[in-house]
Amino acid sequence: MQIHHKMPFAHFYTPLVSRSGATADMLMDFGVLKLLPGDKWEYSSETDEQCWLLAGGNCNLTWMAHGAGAQYAEISRPDLFDHSPYCLSVPAKTRVIFEAGKDGVEFCYSATDNPRRFKARLFTPEECQSEMRGAGTMRETSTRIVRTIFDDTNRSESNLVIGEVIGVPGKWSSYPPHHHPQPEIYHYRFLPRQGFGLTAIGETPYLIKDRDTILIREGEVHPHVTAPGYAMWYLWVIRHLEGAHYGPSTNTPIFVEEHKWVTGDEGNIWESSS
Repeated sequence: MQIHHKMPFAHFYTPLVSRSGATADMLMDFGVLKLLPGDKWEYSSETDEQCWLLAGGNCNLTWMAHGAGAQYAEISRPDLFDHSPYCLSVPAKTRVIFEAGKDGVEFCYSATDNPRRFKARLFTPEECQSEMRGAGTMRETSTRIVRTIFDDTNRSESNLVIGEVIGVPGKWSSYPPHHHPQPEIYHYRFLPRQGFGLTAIGETPYLIKDRDTILIREGEVHPHVTAPGYAMWYLWVIRHLEGAHYGPSTNTPIFVEEHKWVTGDEGNIWESSS
């Protein structure tokens, strides 16, 4: 399923995915918070863990978890492509206050139900795990930057896994084609903004543009490719399932068997005769 959003995001919060109606099976809420310089905004939930990923701008951020004192940070991110993220992960019953700086600020918001009590944590750019995935295989046709912000290894109490990918011009990501039972959300931005990419969710092709959101449901295969001349950034958020966390413990992701061979030496066998 594809959600288009051609225009700039509206002032304050724009919901894109909710746990009701046609997207209830995603088990997550997702949207974008946009604040203008000097704006102040706050939010809390009695039942949901929240994840606030800084997409750009600068902000004074305060959070107060139930029974704990206030914590404070000044954060900024000049752009998505060259700078790793700040990401605030908080449990239910946490009050989060945003005060936009001189450039304004934009956050990507994810939330899901989670009754666990755990400490709020601000993940910094220095903590972000970043790797050049696909390097040295497939004749470098699927080389991309993958930034894993948190998963079971550093946030086992969360019901979410979250990260970013930078798609290199003309190259593939989410490749080899794979799937998993857990629902996943992809949210895209391009540099320059008129850029585009292509994906196939299951057997259905989609043209991806700036600010689009893709919903990936149980078992849907989801490779995609960036158009030459453009860079593609996308946020990915996965919702663990009860008894089936995403990651090594459940052998996910699951690569499509007929395409697994491309990551081996055979993936480099073709040589041009011209």
